Formats: sequence, structure tokens, C-alpha cells
Amino acid sequence: MNELYSIGDVARRTGLSVSAIRFYADEGVVTPTGLTDGGFRRYDVQAIARLELVRTLRELGAGLDDIRRMLAAETTLHDLAVTHLRLAEDQLRQSRARCAVLRTIVRQHTTTEQVSLMHKLVSMSDDDRDRLIDQFWDFVTDGLDVHPTYVERLHRQRPHLPEEPSTEQLEAWIEIAEIVQDEEFRTALRDFYHRVFGTAQGKLLASPEMMARIERHRQLRLEAQASQQAGVPADSPQARDIAERVAADSAELVAAMTGKYDVDAARRGIVEFDRSGPAAEWMATATGLQLLVRYVSLVATVNGTPKPDFERAAAIREWMAAALR
Repeated sequence: MNELYSIGDVARRTGLSVSAIRFYADEGVVTPTGLTDGGFRRYDVQAIARLELVRTLRELGAGLDDIRRMLAAETTLHDLAVTHLRLAEDQLRQSRARCAVLRTIVRQHTTTEQVSLMHKLVSMSDDDRDRLIDQFWDFVTDGLDVHPTYVERLHRQRPHLPEEPSTEQLEAWIEIAEIVQDEEFRTALRDFYHRVFGTAQGKLLASPEMMARIERHRQLRLEAQASQQAGVPADSPQARDIAERVAADSAELVAAMTGKYDVDAARRGIVEFDRSGPAAEWMATATGLQLLVRYVSLVATVNGTPKPDFERAAAIREWMAAALR
């Protein structure tokens, strides 16, 4: 015999209030199994199980219409869960975005206009973010007379905000979105690129062949970095071998640009490295380069990739200098 339970018993079993159970019955979500002669509602175990499910789904944010369709077998529990998982994830992303905006406001003297802008920035879609970065690079490279593949390479330097960004990534994105729309920043970076690549030598530097050569040289430097960080002594044969190969490759790079190969000059350039020398002074005062480093560092934060680290680069140069002495 299918036992029936009073509405009070159902309330105790499900944790729902009596008024909530009545409400779900009146809304046609879970109706009573039967009525007593006195008109009191009674529920069987199947109805109680459905009420428990309703309570769980309501706590997870499901609406009555969705629940009603699921219980009527017009949709499945899986489909309902998928829909509300998306909603919950969207709410979580929005919550993180609000936290990023609020933390930025706390740290800075933010105006009401900036608050509105920051909220708009973190709420952008992926397409909106891509469009903003494309507009930035279109402006910076407008009229830049270099090989198209180099312009494409610059366009690929962009942030890719993950589905679940950290507060640091959101804050970095806010700053990127602000600076790429800043006229002074955009103009200074455009002037830097036009100045560097506005010469015959600059155009050659941006050619696919030279970019491939530069990438091979970068891989050699990464090998030197890995050895230095692994604790390989500077006075070891391994360190000297790497430093000699870097010097030879540097000479080949210069020869590709100037037509003159001089490995001794390349070796001296490494041996005489001074982190406080003229090159360091130029980097410290080159506004365009500083702006580029700022942009690249923020992009690296958003993308979770290594940032430019001049201290680390200087330590590797010193390690190679010691290896060649």
C-alpha cells in the first residue's frame, strides 16, 4: 500500500515550509497525491522526492517554469543543469569583474566616470576585446612601411582573458583597455615603431628572414638562461660553449644587417657588458620602448606567460661575460 503523508510530515522530511509546499501545489509544480475527506492534502513518497528535487533546484537558482517543464518531461535534468551551470558561471565571472573594479577603485583615486568605464571594460565580450586591440594595432602600424607579416606579428601581441580570470588578470586587462584607448600612449608607441622601422635597416629587421634569424638567436639565449638558472658554473666548458655560440650567432645577425661578419667584436660586446652602461641608460630613457614593455608585461599577466625581466636578462649577460673571460 502506498502510504500518504500529511503536509506537516512532508515539510519535516523535505525541509520546506508548509506554505512553500502549498505554493508549489497551487503553481502546478508538485501537486498532492490525494486529499482526505476533510480536504487535507496528502503526498506519497514520489511526490516527496519531487519536492526535495524542487528545493535543491531552487537553491541552485532554477526558475519555476524550467522546473515545471523538467518534471513534465519536456526537458531533462541534464539540460536544466547545463543551462543553470552556464548562468552560475556567468554570475561568477561578473562577480570577479566587480571585485576587480572595486579593488582598482580602492587603490586609486577613481572618478565616477572611470568607475563606469572600468565596469564596461571588464564586461566586454571576447569579440569586443579583440576589436579593441585590433583598432589599437591598426592605429600604431598605420603607414608603417614594413613586410605585412611583421604587422601581423604585432597584431598577435594581444591579451586572451581566460574563462576564469584571477583578480590580477582582470586588473591587467582593465589597464590594457585603458592605455590602448589613450591617445598619448597610442601616438607615442606609433612614433616609436615608425622611428625604429622607418629606415632601410629597420625594414630589413622586420623581414620574415630576419625575424626567423632573430627567433633562432632567442632560442640560443633561452638555452643560456636555462643553464645559468640551473647553476652551471660560468667557468665551466658548458658555459663557455654556450657563450661562444651566442657570440658567433650575434656576429651572423650583425652580418645579415650590415654585410660585415666580426665574431671578435661580438665576443667583446658580451665580455664588456655593463648593466649600467650606455645601453641600459638608453633603455631607461627610451619612452617608446618603456611603453611597449608596459603593454607586453600587462599582456603577459593576462595570458599567464613570463613577463620581460631585464634584471634576469642582465644576470645572464654577466654569466656569459664571465664564461668568455
